Amino acid sequence: MRLRNIPGADEVVANSSYCINTPAKFKGLYKSQVFGNDNPLHIEIGMGKGQFITTLAKQNPDINYIGIERYTSVLLRAIQKVEDEEIPNLRFICFDAADILDIFACYEVDRIYLNFSDPWPKDRHSKRRLTSSTFLNRYNAILAKEGHIEFKTDNKDLFDFSVDEIENHPLWKLDAVTYDLHGDTEMNQGNVMTEYEEKFSSMGNPIYKLICSR
Repeated sequence: MRLRNIPGADEVVANSSYCINTPAKFKGLYKSQVFGNDNPLHIEIGMGKGQFITTLAKQNPDINYIGIERYTSVLLRAIQKVEDEEIPNLRFICFDAADILDIFACYEVDRIYLNFSDPWPKDRHSKRRLTSSTFLNRYNAILAKEGHIEFKTDNKDLFDFSVDEIENHPLWKLDAVTYDLHGDTEMNQGNVMTEYEEKFSSMGNPIYKLICSR
């Protein structure tokens, strides 16, 4: 899908106090130099308009959150939602996750959230999927030893692919899987919905979720 370019989005992102514009500079130093504490660091890759990670940041002031979004026209919407608020444990980065090893140090991240990621439906693009073995290898380098990845989607083909990638990967294992998140009392406890999740679940679509670790 072609994203509509929003005039001024680049400037807003560049000037927002919520955005880290030189993330490589803080590689290995986010906790101390960006947040000024030693709290856990959780990131969301492909944060979209930011509802999920902003809600988590407000609910959990003792956890640092960074949302990563590739497109300024999308990130702009997240900034607009919080520009008049003070959420000291929340930051955004406009960045392509394919280069994530350039901005996070070894074992620096305590949890990774992947929500309603681009399914890249064509087989030749499978390596671009955020749950592909290619990305799992990247996460292995930045995720803390006891860290977890949480993934949600309404796309069953992408979910099945993700389950297979994890089950067949030598480093990762599935900790929990559900094909009906909102009907799963245990896994839905404390669930924070994204904009897409609200939309698709209101249409009656089941939401799939998995949690994995090494």
